[in-house]
Amino acid sequence: MHTTKTALPHVFLVEPQVFGDTRGFFFESFNQTKFNKATGNTHSFVQDNHSKSQQYVLRGLHYQIKQPQGKLVRVVVGEILDVAVDLRRSSPNFGQWVTYRLSAENKHQLWVPEGFGHGFVVLSETAEVLYKTTDYYAPEHERSIRWDDAKLGINWQLPSGAKPQLSAKDEKGVAFAEADYFD
Repeated sequence: MHTTKTALPHVFLVEPQVFGDTRGFFFESFNQTKFNKATGNTHSFVQDNHSKSQQYVLRGLHYQIKQPQGKLVRVVVGEILDVAVDLRRSSPNFGQWVTYRLSAENKHQLWVPEGFGHGFVVLSETAEVLYKTTDYYAPEHERSIRWDDAKLGINWQLPSGAKPQLSAKDEKGVAFAEADYFD
């Protein structure tokens, strides 16, 4: 496993070592000991989630203000643009974001720690996304920030004229300036 620091401290791009030949490929998609050593993470994962979405479905920006979840995100079918936003008020990177293309082809993963908002948009015809979380889903603590918040100015890399498909929950996301933040 190779980890690369991103522009946001504590967010890492994780690249597994892939062994391939004419028969296909094999890679270790997760190893707690290696992951903890590479990222400084001390949490264990308690829940795995799997979503399937069609092209231009945009999920996010989500986070839980209590029971915050660190997320290790990967794609097993298709390609997404994955986004992490620093929501820690005390951070010098508060309000900053990073994006990475994750795909079944590149097999990269993104570690999004607690204190960050997370979202993604599907760039391929369909995509299946798997992610591990460090705490359980708690809908009463879930928050959503508008994907198109002008203050954040996230470049979702959608083709000109493409409109994202949003859930009813995400359509009701709040502006960044009105959001609940972490200390």
